[in-house]
Amino acid sequence: MDNQDLLERIQSLVEEEHRLRDSEGSENDSARLAQLEAQLDQCWDLLRQRRAKKDAGGNPDDAEPRPVSEVEGYRQ
Repeated sequence: MDNQDLLERIQSLVEEEHRLRDSEGSENDSARLAQLEAQLDQCWDLLRQRRAKKDAGGNPDDAEPRPVSEVEGYRQ
């Protein structure tokens, strides 16, 4: 997955998140929102990794998604 693919995936997840937040919301929606937030955190983290590797002269394709438990613990 390259940076453009990641950005498109992020956009898709954000659009779904907005649709769910704009709806009445059910218990299933709350669970899906939590999944979306975790997936977005992973995507953003992977994109940052890829950009950092490229900026440092490395291969961005060496970046790998980190577990949700790791990226959820980051401070903003």
